[in-house]
Amino acid sequence: MAFEEEEFLEEGEEIREFEGEEVAEFKIKGAVSTSIPPSIVLSVTYDGAEGKALVKLYDPAGDIVYYWYDNTGHRPYLVTDLPPEVIAEKFPDVLRHPGFSHMEAVEKYDALSDRKIVMTKVYAKDPLSIGGSRKSIRDVLPKTWESRIKYHHSYLFDRGIIPGMWYRSEGNGLIPVEVEIPPEVAKSLSSVFSSDDERAEAANWIPLFQAPIPHIKRVAIDIEVFTPQENKVPNPREAEYEIVSVALVGSDGLRRVLLLRRPGVNVDLKALSDAEFDVMFFDSEYDLVAEVFKTIVQYPLVVTFNGDNFDMPYLYNRALALGFKREEIPVVARRDYVTVAPGIHIDLYKFFAIKAVEVYAFGGVYRGERGLDAIASAILGVGKVERQGVVSSMPLDELAEYNFRDAFITLYFTLYNDELVMKLMLLLSRIAKMPLEDLTRSQVSAWIRNMLYYEHRRRGWLIPNKEDIIKSRGEAYTKAIIKGKKYAGAVVLDPPAGVFFNVYVLDFASLYPSVISKWNLSYETVNCQNKEGAEKPIAELPHWICKGRRGITSLLVGILRDLRVHVYKRLAKSAPTPQEKALYDVVQSAMKVFINASYGVFGAETFPLYCPPVAELTTALARYVMTSTVLRAIELGMEPIYGDTDSLFLLGASDERIKGLVDYAAQLGIDIDLDKIYRFVLFSGRKKNYLGVTSDGGVVIKGLVGKKRNAPVFVKELMDDIVERLRAINTLDDLFKVREEVSALVKEYESELREKRITLDKLAIKTSLNKDLDEYTKNKPQHVKAAELLSKAMGVRLGKGDVIAYVKTRDSLGVKPVQLARIDEIDDRKYVEFMATTVEQVLEALGFTMEELRGVGKLVG
Repeated sequence: MAFEEEEFLEEGEEIREFEGEEVAEFKIKGAVSTSIPPSIVLSVTYDGAEGKALVKLYDPAGDIVYYWYDNTGHRPYLVTDLPPEVIAEKFPDVLRHPGFSHMEAVEKYDALSDRKIVMTKVYAKDPLSIGGSRKSIRDVLPKTWESRIKYHHSYLFDRGIIPGMWYRSEGNGLIPVEVEIPPEVAKSLSSVFSSDDERAEAANWIPLFQAPIPHIKRVAIDIEVFTPQENKVPNPREAEYEIVSVALVGSDGLRRVLLLRRPGVNVDLKALSDAEFDVMFFDSEYDLVAEVFKTIVQYPLVVTFNGDNFDMPYLYNRALALGFKREEIPVVARRDYVTVAPGIHIDLYKFFAIKAVEVYAFGGVYRGERGLDAIASAILGVGKVERQGVVSSMPLDELAEYNFRDAFITLYFTLYNDELVMKLMLLLSRIAKMPLEDLTRSQVSAWIRNMLYYEHRRRGWLIPNKEDIIKSRGEAYTKAIIKGKKYAGAVVLDPPAGVFFNVYVLDFASLYPSVISKWNLSYETVNCQNKEGAEKPIAELPHWICKGRRGITSLLVGILRDLRVHVYKRLAKSAPTPQEKALYDVVQSAMKVFINASYGVFGAETFPLYCPPVAELTTALARYVMTSTVLRAIELGMEPIYGDTDSLFLLGASDERIKGLVDYAAQLGIDIDLDKIYRFVLFSGRKKNYLGVTSDGGVVIKGLVGKKRNAPVFVKELMDDIVERLRAINTLDDLFKVREEVSALVKEYESELREKRITLDKLAIKTSLNKDLDEYTKNKPQHVKAAELLSKAMGVRLGKGDVIAYVKTRDSLGVKPVQLARIDEIDDRKYVEFMATTVEQVLEALGFTMEELRGVGKLVG
């Protein structure tokens, strides 16, 4: 099938809902079997040719991908409140629809009205007949429920199949493999959870975290393509140019680069003989691509970086252009991603672009970067091979090295730190009840949606429509201070500017999830219809909360929060072996991603269970907890100097006073911990913007400009020099001494800058391209102008995700790529301003004003 433009997602866009997925006509599929040994579920899809749900499972013991087709007769369906006889009488087009199968009356629990109701399930022969095609059944009926859920998700909800978990088959369906629970984990359930309902629910979740996570054999692939226009990335839909090099790096030791011989392109065979990879030369591009396909089918998992948008569709369409038949191509085009047969395909570009993964799983270390080089440098400490020329004319040995490094880094992402990333993805898949290929391409709101949908189906609940929730529960009451928000957010104590000694920092452990759990916040419990026993927890809001039943969000978030805080974080600290510690760390990190995003989705209009009062009450109660704790800290003799959402900075603290504050928070149902003790903290006066040195000499930097990833190296070195001097401060006398040292340091750096003694590589600003160059039309940023200059002057192909290094110059354009610039062209005034802006935040906290700074350093001229 040809690729259409809309089939590829833009950066940050969630997977669109669709029905009628297809699988490849590829002739080699997984081992179709009715008897499957213990294997993990890789994916759940719909096979249009078979007209059945297809489960792909991987047996690591036998290294086999099994295909298991549904044998239960499961059909796609929607739910309506019209009785079957009314549908037959008033909407006969439903019965006449060629995809209609049958109807049945079913009983569902409606959580919005807190009662059981009778609904009608309308079944279809295929997913497109439910919705997604012209005149689908969904469009005939006046109102439907559950008609926009992807069929393969609906199937796994109904059959209770959890992706990433272990199953076996003996012919009558997939049977979960029993998971052994360690005694220390089982024992913790009775001490952590107070009610039988909570213990029973927790017992359902524990196997997800304890089930073994196997090594999945995998191969990373990266392709390089010839193009006569080096400033333009080849179009993968047209695939009109030759594939000249393909790197294949496998977890089983495969290290191979396939190279296409071309007239006039040299190769240093001696250099290749010393390489860390094998090389295969081809005179025919057809044969090269055939070798790629031969390799792909040997692995249950194919890994790429930006493979959805380039490598995989290019391979597919180029193969068709070369004369391959569709059934010979193990690349499968779906409506919103590209997969492979017989296994699955993960695009790490999409995974690392997920905001919750960046923030909660990796602590923001790559801070919005999207390129392979930037993310690899931040996480792995390694980068791409710096290209010396254009791909199309590079000597084959240099091309091979460049190509190999990209594939190697892509694989290494999934191998480093005892396969942390792979384990994280599998655990997230289990929690979300979402296949890996879907999970790695969607934002956390889709994960939470799937988790909640699964739990609704497991309980026999009707999944409500968003408009019904809004009509029943209402909109937000307060107004947001931040533009674009729908309601008032977290409380923030404005930080002072200056240096403070002996600062204690308290962390409110999972504050928002704790509030959701304690106050029973969920779409069905907030502003419920039956107000008997309800309470109004915050005077400033008109919302009330039912107490007679436990909300599904409150229960699930509370379970995950308590398992993380009271079970797995503690197990990680006390684990007897490094392997167990690493596993429990990944487990608690996976739960952290979910629970920290759990409140925000209910305030997002795009979330299908959108319920503004839930989000509004969560932030209001969190503000109450924070302000109450601040007042109690003052009563105990401490001075709060800064607070932001879930952390509180205190002066005058002691172990006894901290214990009193911890006990007070516990009465509110909130856990707070002593996070760290700072020897001193330097506040710039701006929110989320400070530098602290801990009692053990560690340095924590938040938000300071000089530490931003795209700051020039010389600015980072200046900040590093300042930080090293700050690290030596222990007393007030030390502070005054360091203050003078920092002033002298700034003058020294400024002199080096004006005298052109700082090299170009240290002046370079590195920025990633968010789009291909030809997609920038109006208001081109400076880094785009520099990239265009480089493309025109040197023919270097730059596209989305690539990093351009440029410097600021005195000419009319104001920038040049570092490869084309001379040191005498540098606009030192711009760099002096950059340096002044950087150190300003630190120096203001040390007591300098900008006027003094300019007077001492003469920083503007």
